[in-house]
Amino acid sequence: MKINSTTNRPLSADAIGARAESAVSQAYGAGSASGSSSSQVALSSASRKMLALQDGSNDVNVERVAAIRAAIASGQLKIDTGRIADSLIASARDLLK
Repeated sequence: MKINSTTNRPLSADAIGARAESAVSQAYGAGSASGSSSSQVALSSASRKMLALQDGSNDVNVERVAAIRAAIASGQLKIDTGRIADSLIASARDLLK
């Protein structure tokens, strides 16, 4: 598995609102011939909370990823396959309960 520093960032609330406004105006013919539009899109509070969770700022510990990447490159990373297997089995048992 390769870890890249480039990731797709989620759209901001403004970008989503602009896309939704454009879609609404296209679907319902809102706006004048000059391209200006008076339609508005309001996001619900649940939508705003979901967008706040998607900002990506807390998703990845960049320093930890860099340390792991360096350890892999230098051959210093020791993988405990037994621990991984035990964790997978424990997870499967929890799912079966």
